[in-house]
Amino acid sequence: MDKKEFTRHEYYRNRELSWLAFNERVLSEARDKTIPLFERLKFLSITASNLDEFFMIRVASLKDMVHAGYTKKDIAGMTPEEQIEEITKEVRGLVALQYSTYSRSLLPALKQNGLHVIQEHEALTKEEARYVDRYFRDNVYPVLTPMAVDSSRPFPLIRNKTLNIGALLQKKGEKNAELEFATVQVPSVLPRIVRLPDSEDGIKNVILLEEIIERNMQQLFLKYDIVSASPYRVMRNADLTIDEDEAADLLKEIQKQLKKRQWGEAIRLEVEEKIDKRLLKILSKELDIKEQALYKINGPLDLTFLMKMYGMEGFDNLKLPKHVPAPVKELPADCNIFDEIRKGDILLHHPYQTFDPVVKFVKDAANDPKVLAIKQTLYRVSGNSPIIAALAQAAENGKQVSVLVELKARFDEENNIIWAKMLEKAGAHVIYGLVGLKTHSKITLVVRREEDGIRRYVHLGTGNYNDSTAKLYTDIGLLTCSAPIGEDATAVFNMLSGYSEPEGWNKLSLAPLWLKDRFLSLIGRETEHARNGGEGRIIAKMNSLCDRDVIMALYEASAAGVQIDLVVRGICCLKVGIPGISENIRVRSIVGNFLEHSRIFYFYNNGQEEVFCASADWMPRNLEKRVEIMFPIEREELKEEVIHILDIELKDNVKAHVLQPDDTYEKINRRGKAPLSSQDYFAEEAKEKAGVDEHAVNRRVFIPEEPVE
Repeated sequence: MDKKEFTRHEYYRNRELSWLAFNERVLSEARDKTIPLFERLKFLSITASNLDEFFMIRVASLKDMVHAGYTKKDIAGMTPEEQIEEITKEVRGLVALQYSTYSRSLLPALKQNGLHVIQEHEALTKEEARYVDRYFRDNVYPVLTPMAVDSSRPFPLIRNKTLNIGALLQKKGEKNAELEFATVQVPSVLPRIVRLPDSEDGIKNVILLEEIIERNMQQLFLKYDIVSASPYRVMRNADLTIDEDEAADLLKEIQKQLKKRQWGEAIRLEVEEKIDKRLLKILSKELDIKEQALYKINGPLDLTFLMKMYGMEGFDNLKLPKHVPAPVKELPADCNIFDEIRKGDILLHHPYQTFDPVVKFVKDAANDPKVLAIKQTLYRVSGNSPIIAALAQAAENGKQVSVLVELKARFDEENNIIWAKMLEKAGAHVIYGLVGLKTHSKITLVVRREEDGIRRYVHLGTGNYNDSTAKLYTDIGLLTCSAPIGEDATAVFNMLSGYSEPEGWNKLSLAPLWLKDRFLSLIGRETEHARNGGEGRIIAKMNSLCDRDVIMALYEASAAGVQIDLVVRGICCLKVGIPGISENIRVRSIVGNFLEHSRIFYFYNNGQEEVFCASADWMPRNLEKRVEIMFPIEREELKEEVIHILDIELKDNVKAHVLQPDDTYEKINRRGKAPLSSQDYFAEEAKEKAGVDEHAVNRRVFIPEEPVE
């Protein structure tokens, strides 16, 4: 078959529309009545948070292209303008489904379970109204900054993602006076969910902060009548555009760009469905919002407050038991971690197994007199990172500490700047990424002087060095003192800190150097095996798949008879079921209580199986514009473990959504089959491996009935 056949636009799905389909899968978890109620609140909150970021980055980027007159089509044959039109249609449907889920499903269920959300301040009882007014006077009023707009006071800056209340005012006693506009920001420093006195029947009552402010708007403008008042929220372009070649100091340039996020172009305006038309006209004009970017919402704006509701006490019976990661049997808390690694490579499977060994690896290295140097890449770290503290301690202990801090890690830039400065003060050598590239690889190198000479210990992972997200994200880590990998690790850091690229590599494959070519070669090898009468088999797990060259290679492999199973959590631009093209490809997405984040790649290789893990997805940005690392799993029993992980995920019939030829995703019909949730399976398996008494730890397994809708 001519390779040009694989380039046809109709063989590809637009990446933005595919991402929206992923967010719909998350929303389906919020709509699934077999899931504990408060977990459903969490999923709905996540869909809202996801959508915010999508607009601030992806839609903003498309708008920039339209403004620049860029008309080049994407792999699905759509121009930026066409993409925005389709996105708008899809998002309107998604938002309608979000709010029908909230209003028709979650709110009644909450009330049945003892939590009443009072949606409008007009519905307050007299006693509740007195409580609310007192709360406003004592707690809210002193914090508010009402802003009027007139000839001497221009329309104020409405900050990105903030919740505000706009109002139309008229001077008291002047019925014919011109209407004036005013606005007040709902302060984020105060709790958005306000607890009211419980009802006599024990039901807990809550109301949202904006309802309390709206009820008391008159107190902010004493000489005026409030003609109408309504909440609104604006989303702005938050994509950082930095010319790194021109930026003499990348640190300062990023700090400057971060401030601009607050007043980037308005991309989306959310308003209440019942907003006064005159008020809406003013907001649209001042924020330069066209009809396409206007979203009228039937419910409270910004559903991310549901994550705070999830944290309310007294509803543990409506949540899953808190997950406790199992200890790693090979690495007891009191062990010498370097002695254990010398016995053989150690595989870590988070969050089912604890992230503590990774923290211990850096902490022990910081205090071990035999350790000479620690080198690490940091992309995203937690707010109070023990790894950062250990690196600082190591530098203070006189060890050679080199850390590459990626300042361009989206929405973590500010956090990373703070840690970078702290590490520099402690005496660490800090590298601020590479010009034109994000460093997304996850690697730590510890150089240790031992009796038989210098030995290098390495940690490689698919996820960030973030002890908080390691409890929520599924990732694979490898601890090794393999000499070939140690040599490669040294070469990686020398390349990052200087300009020395080695002539060859032993085990690691790096992007943007030759990782993409390596993937294409591995896929091509399976294709050749199939063409020569052998068995071709590929299993790949990742977050996103949208690189056209990789998809073309997969199509070619499928056409040759290679059996391909893909576990792709989010974006998937590949289409299944195209006759003669992708009939041998199956795609599934697992959406569960943990965020599927690991990248695993299996190639049958005529029985000489090869297994790799990586920090990279099959996306152009990962393969061409980032520093990424792929590493092999070579120890036979560890290879079997990783293949087992893939096997269980391919058998998941509870949380798996399977891609259909019409680009929709469907859950598996489990009729007559025993339910298997891969995440619950791995949680139990990790406890069994560690010898944890199952009665001492809450069991997380819950067996849902057939999913609703």
